[in-house]
This record gives sequence, structure tokens and C-alpha cells, in this order.
Amino acid sequence: MNDPHHLVEDRDVTAQLHARGDVAVLVPAAGSGVRLGPGVPKALRLLAGEPLLVHAVRRVAAAPSVRLIVVAAPAAEVTAVRELLAPVAPVIVVPGGAERQDSVAAALAAVPDDVDIVLVHDAARALTPPGLVESVAAAVRSGHPAVIPAQPVVDTIKEVGTQERVLGTVDRSVLRSVQTPQGFRRDVLAAVHEAASAAHTDDAGMVEKAGLPVVCIPGSDLALKITRPLDLVLAEALLAHADPQPPAR
Repeated sequence: MNDPHHLVEDRDVTAQLHARGDVAVLVPAAGSGVRLGPGVPKALRLLAGEPLLVHAVRRVAAAPSVRLIVVAAPAAEVTAVRELLAPVAPVIVVPGGAERQDSVAAALAAVPDDVDIVLVHDAARALTPPGLVESVAAAVRSGHPAVIPAQPVVDTIKEVGTQERVLGTVDRSVLRSVQTPQGFRRDVLAAVHEAASAAHTDDAGMVEKAGLPVVCIPGSDLALKITRPLDLVLAEALLAHADPQPPAR
């Protein structure tokens, strides 16, 4: 039942979101997330009573360009994740791998050949608005091989050496804090994964190393990464006092 080829054959019946969409979104959600503390996998940690993955998928599914979503879940949780997401959106769920890169590759293998734009999105960025998904997709559609949402770095950044001695102050005007979803032409993402000789935690970094241009677009304050217990508190505050899901642009 977890065979990706079987799932792809069923996509028109069970996994298609928006028939006119031209985008597939991959959600690698098999990580343990140790910085959030022990317990269930990070993507299944609760935020305001619902797993982070549910929040993330709900917002991605609201973006009209998205034709399908593929989630790479922990191998032991594939059936449970499929049942969890069934009321939220039609989603393909495949077993993830030991590394994030393996999970992205497994999800990519389930994307039909006629989808040319692929976004990779972290479930930990559970409040990312549909409008940002649309903006990334539009930038790839315009001709860029790889696109990342990013925000200026606001903190002063120090370079340090041994014994935490400061070596210098980094010019933050040229630095950006990167978010997801990251967007790619499907052929570009497939090629860099096939050529990768070492594990990577950032798909755009793989494209950079292949010598292809990666372009930044403005990110969103709502696309914060929920990594530490404090981030859960901040995300719950955003849910309570802000509109975390504005209409897609």
C-alpha cells in the first residue's frame, strides 16, 4: 500500500487538490526533532491541539497553484499520518528516510512527470501562509531554477574562534535568514538529488553547489521555524492574536 508507484497511479482520484494547479509540494516529515524534547516525531507535535503537520498541510492546500502534496512520514507512521491528514486535504503519504535528503527524494519519486514545479516545505514552518507558497511558485514559473523565501538578518552577527573569542563582526546587510517552501524546477531538483554525494539539509544548497542560480524573494514573519519549546509559545500567540492564514495572493 505504501508503494510510491501505486500511489502515483491513484493520484487523480485520491491526491489531486486543484485540477488547474501546476505545483507539487513535498513535505519531509520523518525527523525526530530532538530540540523540541523527547516524544513523537517533530511534525506530529501539537500546536493549539493539532499536529504541526496538520497546520502546515492545511495552509499549503489553500494555495490554488498546488495540484498535490506529498508527505514523507516516519516509516512506522505512514498509515497513521494518512488517516490524520485525510480530513484536511487529499495527500500522498510515502515512507521517509533516515535523513531529510532521503525523505525529499522519496517524496519526489511520487510526483507525476507532468508537474514541472516542485516546492519543498518544512512541517515545522506550520503557519506559513498560502500567499508565500504562491509567491515562490510564481517566481519559479517566471524562469528561475531555484527560489527561496528569505528575510534580512536583524541581529548583530559575530564570527568567533577558539574559546569563544570574537574574530570580527559580519556585515549583516548581505545576510538572509532562509525559510520554506523552497521552489525548484522539477528537473533541477531531480538532477541535484541524483548527483548528491553527501547528505544535505538544504535543497537550495545542493543547487548552489551544482553551480545554478538561487534567487531570494521576500519571506513572511508567519513562516517561523518551530524548533524549540519557546517557538511553540510564539506560534500559539500568533494563532491567538493574528490571522495565520491570509487569502492566497
